[in-house]
Amino acid sequence: MAAFVLRLFRDEQAQDLIEYALLTTVIGFAGLALFSVLLDAISNTYGIQEGAVNDRWVPSDPGAGGS
Repeated sequence: MAAFVLRLFRDEQAQDLIEYALLTTVIGFAGLALFSVLLDAISNTYGIQEGAVNDRWVPSDPGAGGS
């Protein structure tokens, strides 16, 4: 049993695969965090632009038509 455990610690065949999996996980979580920040920034930008556009349009008074 001790020889098996020692062989597991010395074996480096799957080391690259584990490193790539960990790196992919870190990049994925960073992407999720960045997506949340970008989503808020885009939402705020469009909200500001929508408010600016809606404040400029004034509907005409329907009762003031030429009668």
